[in-house]
Amino acid sequence: MKMKKSTRMFALLAAALMLAASLASCGTKSASAVSSSSAASSSSAASSSSADGDWAYIKAKGTLVIGITDFEPMNYKDSSGKWTGFDTEFAEAVCKKLGISAQFQEIEWDNKILELNAKSIDCVWNGMTLTNDVTSAMECTKAYIKNAQVVVMKADKIAKYADAASMKGLSFTAESGSAGEQAIKDAGLDGKYTAVGAQSDALLEVESGSSDACVVDITMAAAMTGTGASYTDLASGISLTSEEYGIGFRKGSDMAGKVNSLMDELMADGTLKALGDKYDLTAALAANQ
Repeated sequence: MKMKKSTRMFALLAAALMLAASLASCGTKSASAVSSSSAASSSSAASSSSADGDWAYIKAKGTLVIGITDFEPMNYKDSSGKWTGFDTEFAEAVCKKLGISAQFQEIEWDNKILELNAKSIDCVWNGMTLTNDVTSAMECTKAYIKNAQVVVMKADKIAKYADAASMKGLSFTAESGSAGEQAIKDAGLDGKYTAVGAQSDALLEVESGSSDACVVDITMAAAMTGTGASYTDLASGISLTSEEYGIGFRKGSDMAGKVNSLMDELMADGTLKALGDKYDLTAALAANQ
């Protein structure tokens, strides 16, 4: 039986709409497939780039961007405003062997891992203590210097305190995110604790009387306090921890292994020994060998 004209027209229209919907569906599927293919391609490229290694990335730009803070005698500015120090010269010696330049970038110590992962810097080379947090978040070299966290206060008061327990009730300060801050917390001395931006700021807090004591690296305490130093009226007392310094790269980086090898070369040829003598770190350096 023939369909009425109006009924037939309706059927044709419905069929056309179904065909259009089918074509649209195919088009969407195709675009999705292209998108997936593109994403896979990008992922493959990223994977390939990652497989090339951190050294390939650093070598291509010709510069190792080194995250530091003002930390004498490791990294600090001389009278002309140029960065110097044991770690500064150590890094420059390594970069010379690698055929690249060293660029020093001052950072907030508490943000060092974020800076590293964002590629704002390529490594942290600043008398960094190899804590569990550091080694789990970074690819670290072997240790090169022995260190300790020591309490620093006014020299005429230091003899009153024989251990951490005797210091309960004192106000303390340390660099935010530092091993000194953790040592204060671990020793239960954080009842009156104030965090500051750098270890040098912690010494200033004690010098000014804003805090009774601070906890800093023994290397800084030795360089900055006592006769002939910047803070003649400050002195270091008990050690709260014993630790080691290392250099941190991005997790999985092949740079840590390269620097380990070059560290051995610089020790064998006397370069590190000479730097240890220059910056009064010979004993700390030797203790780690």
